[in-house]
Amino acid sequence: MRTDAVRTTRSTQRKSPLLILLAGLAALLGVLSPVAQAAPSPGTLATGLHISDGRLLEGNGNDFVMRGVNHAHTWYPNETQSLSDIKALGANSVRVVLSDGHRWTENSAADVANVVAQCKANRLICVLEVHDTTGYGEEAAAGTLDHAADYWIGLRDVLAGEENYVIINIGNEPWGNTSPEGWTAPTIAAVQKLRAAGFEHTIMVDAPNWGQDWQGVMRANAQSVYDADTTGNLIFSIHMYSVFDTAAEITDYLNAFVAAELPILIGEFGGPADQWGDPDEDTMMATAEQLDLGYLAWSWSGNTDPILDLSIGFDPNQLSSWGQRIFNGANGIAQTSKEATIFGGGTPGDTQAPTAPGTPTASAVTATTATLGWAAATDNVGVTAYDVVRINGGTETKVAASTTNSVTVTGLTADTAYTFAVYARDAAGHRSPRSATVNVTTEGTPAGTCSVAYRATNEWPGGFQGEIVIRNTGTAALNGWTLAFAFADGQTITNMWGGKPTQNGGSVSVAAASYTSNIPAGGSVTVGFTASKGAMNTAPTAFTLNGGTCTAA
Repeated sequence: MRTDAVRTTRSTQRKSPLLILLAGLAALLGVLSPVAQAAPSPGTLATGLHISDGRLLEGNGNDFVMRGVNHAHTWYPNETQSLSDIKALGANSVRVVLSDGHRWTENSAADVANVVAQCKANRLICVLEVHDTTGYGEEAAAGTLDHAADYWIGLRDVLAGEENYVIINIGNEPWGNTSPEGWTAPTIAAVQKLRAAGFEHTIMVDAPNWGQDWQGVMRANAQSVYDADTTGNLIFSIHMYSVFDTAAEITDYLNAFVAAELPILIGEFGGPADQWGDPDEDTMMATAEQLDLGYLAWSWSGNTDPILDLSIGFDPNQLSSWGQRIFNGANGIAQTSKEATIFGGGTPGDTQAPTAPGTPTASAVTATTATLGWAAATDNVGVTAYDVVRINGGTETKVAASTTNSVTVTGLTADTAYTFAVYARDAAGHRSPRSATVNVTTEGTPAGTCSVAYRATNEWPGGFQGEIVIRNTGTAALNGWTLAFAFADGQTITNMWGGKPTQNGGSVSVAAASYTSNIPAGGSVTVGFTASKGAMNTAPTAFTLNGGTCTAA
C-alpha cells in the first residue's frame, strides 16, 4: 500500500547519512549479504499450488507464473464486478486486500467465501492478504502477525479444500520489524501456527520496511524462514517502489533469490511513470518475464496510483496511463499472462521443455526494425510461442514474441549494435534452453523525417517546466525512438514523463517510454519535464531523432 507521505519517508530514510552508516554496519554483520546458496527444504508437497526447486507449481506439476493486480476489496466491498473486469483484461491472478478487524472493518467468513467463489468463477488464482499489519512499530509486529494468523484460522472452514485456487499472504508490509529477529521470529511463528492448524496452502510472506526490505533483512534471512516451514510451500514477496531506483538494484535483488532457488515474486509495484523518484516499472516487468517470476501490480482500486481512472469510476475501459502500461505494455499482463491449467489453460501433464531453437538470422534491417528467423524448436506436445531477447552483457530483455519461427523486432535505435537470441515455450509454460545469438547493427535514420517543437510552459526562480512535441513527418511509422539535444545554460532535468532521460553535462538523450514509443506517420507524441536552471534558460535549437536531424518547429 502506498501513500505520498510514505514515499517521502522511505526515500528520506534510504538516502540519509544515518541510514547509510547503519547500512554499512549491517553489511559488516552480514545482514545485506546475498541470499546464501542452499537447496530449499524438500518438505511435503501440498495437494494444490506448491513450491518445488524455487518455482510455484500447480497441483499437476505445471509451472504457474502470476500475472495480475491488487484489488482493495476491503475499501471497495461493493465493487464485485472488478474481478470479472480484471480477468477480461488478461490477468491470471488477483491479490485481494482484506482486513482482520485490527484497523478496518473485518471481512467476514461469508464475504471471503464470496471473494474466493468469484475468483474461481472468473478463472483467477486468488491471493488473499491481511492489510492490517501495515504501519506498526517493531514492538507490535509480532502481535499483528499473530493476530493475522488467528484471522486465517478463523477462516479455516472457508479455505479448506481451496489449495488449488488460493494463496494466503499472511500480512501486508510489516513496517516496524526491521531487525533480523524482529522479522524472522514473528514470521516463522505465524507460518508454523497456520501449519499446526492444518493449512496446506501456499503461504506468501512480505518483506519488512513497507515490504521493500531496504535493510536487506528478508534477503539475508529468507533461507532460515523457508527452512522453518516443513512443507516447503512458502513464497516471498518483495514490494518494489522507490527503494529500487535502478535496473541494477531490481535485477540484483531478484537474481539473488533465483540463484538460491528461493521462491519470490513482486507482490506490489507501480505508479505513474517517473514520478516520486520511482524506478522503471518496465524494467521490473521485463526482469520478471525474463526470470519467469510473478508480479502483482498496485493497484486496481488502491489509495494512490490506481490502474483505473477512479475520477470516472470503476470503468475497465478507462485505464490510467499506469493501467495501460501494466496491461498493454511490452511485458505487460496481456502479453505474458497464462491461465492456470486448473481453469483450462496450458496443457495438463506436459512436463517436458522444448529443445532450443536454431541460431537466428537477420534480414530486412532498417534504422528501427530487424526481422529475425530461426529453425523451429521441437517439443513432446507442441511449441506454442517464441520469445526473442536482447542480450546486453549479463542482462536479457524480452523484445518480441511470436507464434511462428520469425518475427520483426521494432523499437530499435538507429546505427546501434544489438545481440539477440530466442527461447521456445510450450503450452504448459516450459521454456527451452536459449538459442545461439545473432548480432545486428541498425541503419541510420535519414534526415528530414521529423520535427521537434520545444517550449518552456512555466518558470520559477531556479527551475522551469518544459514540453517537447516530436512529430513524425516521414511516410512510415516510427517504432521506438531516441531524441538528442543539448542545453546551453546548465539546465538539468529533474523529472520527465513520456520519455526516459539521461544527461551528461548539457547533452541530453531521451528514450521513448513504452506508451510513447510508436509515432505513426504524420503523428506526434508529447514529452513533459521539469528542470533546474540558472539565470538564463536558453531553449535548445538542434534536435536529432534516432541519429537523424529534425526540423525545429
